[in-house]
Amino acid sequence: MASKATNTSQFLDENYLLPRQIGRDIYAEIKDLPIIDAHNHCDVKALAEDRNFTDIWDAEAATDHYVWEVLRKLGVKEEFITGKNTTNQQKWNEFCRVFEDVSGNPTYEWIHLDLKRMLGIQENICPENAETLWKQTKEILQKPEMSQQNLILKMNVETMCSTDDPVDTLEYHKKLQSSKLKGIVRPTFRPDKAMNIFKPDFPDYVEALAKRWNTSIDSLDKLIAVLEKAHDFFAENGCIASDHGVNVPYGYQVNKTDAEAVFKKALARKPLAQPEIVTYMSYVFNEVAEMDAKKNWVFQIHIGAVRDVRDSLYKALGPDVGGDISDHLTDYVTPLLPLLNRFDGRLKIVLYNMNPIHNATLAQLTRAFGANVSLGLAWWLNDSFYGMKTQLEYASSVDLIAAMAGMVSDSRKILSYASRHEMFRRTLAHVLGNQVELGQIHIQAARRLAKKLSYDRPKALFGV
Repeated sequence: MASKATNTSQFLDENYLLPRQIGRDIYAEIKDLPIIDAHNHCDVKALAEDRNFTDIWDAEAATDHYVWEVLRKLGVKEEFITGKNTTNQQKWNEFCRVFEDVSGNPTYEWIHLDLKRMLGIQENICPENAETLWKQTKEILQKPEMSQQNLILKMNVETMCSTDDPVDTLEYHKKLQSSKLKGIVRPTFRPDKAMNIFKPDFPDYVEALAKRWNTSIDSLDKLIAVLEKAHDFFAENGCIASDHGVNVPYGYQVNKTDAEAVFKKALARKPLAQPEIVTYMSYVFNEVAEMDAKKNWVFQIHIGAVRDVRDSLYKALGPDVGGDISDHLTDYVTPLLPLLNRFDGRLKIVLYNMNPIHNATLAQLTRAFGANVSLGLAWWLNDSFYGMKTQLEYASSVDLIAAMAGMVSDSRKILSYASRHEMFRRTLAHVLGNQVELGQIHIQAARRLAKKLSYDRPKALFGV
């Protein structure tokens, strides 16, 4: 019989997120499975060069928007977050000064998990031990076994997919094929800039894309031809998926002539009306989906990010610095249904959701469209214990969690891959353990589901 819940668990100990024995038993069977991480934002150049991190700020906070946002919330000055005239040690000291007030947020757990699991440091971050931790971690991170490639092997990453633009030469992916990570790191085709016709620099991007592929692009047919050429090139270099970051997933079936007119208008730098933007984005979205369908790739759609909402932050630092939110008012169903119906049964689609209010909509959509449309695990602002637990419990009640796509880290920092997947696997074991104790499923089914969602399902879905 499973033991009763207790309050004896200590911070991030072996019973972390698992107050009951049944959950611990399930987790024990999945905790050491290889990691399939089908979506992240790794620095492929740094990974190919097998760099060591210079210090703990470099490893944990230099690229992490989660960290930046909580530090800003606690009043830390921007010079100690993204500033160019402060040292990493000064930034770390400020980080430690306020970090105890981050407790309760998953960032607090992830960073401590990194320290405990990857660096072997058991002390908790606080102002008093800032200097000690700085010196300790700096020494550890300089060891040969802590190089970035060795960290990937240490974390038992079997496959990881970076995020790459069609203009990329993939030279560092090629270099990795001659390294100890051969066959592990794959590119992902991310044509967002070719879709985002509403951006002021769209004509400049089209010009860069043409230059990369040694051609000219003055028509929609030529744009699609270049994207297909890039798509083929990515396939030759191990790509198995495309990825699309969209606020609204415009999948309408539109007239090519209309899309062509919008494209030429944008190249002439003329202002576009919203219906024109929707027409063009829908056309390109569908064309890339056709490319994926021919190659049996996975078409991943990350839905709902409203970018750069804080004007002062955007003006000072530019895009993608932690000023993004989700919008609960967005209609996902109307624009997405035409694409789902067009590719019904012939394209593997994964739907990732940024706003938890849409969990129900996407879970019901994936249920309605059967085996080829999968629900992605809780993403971005949802990938906490609370967010993942809520999504798993609801998805289990209306769809099949066995058919979900599997965990992705979405991380910009290598050191956190294992921590993100650990939190997910513990959450999954927690949810399944509760279902066993409630008499909803038997223990054999729970163990099978845990292994399937942690490893077997993403491995089969992405064909790795």
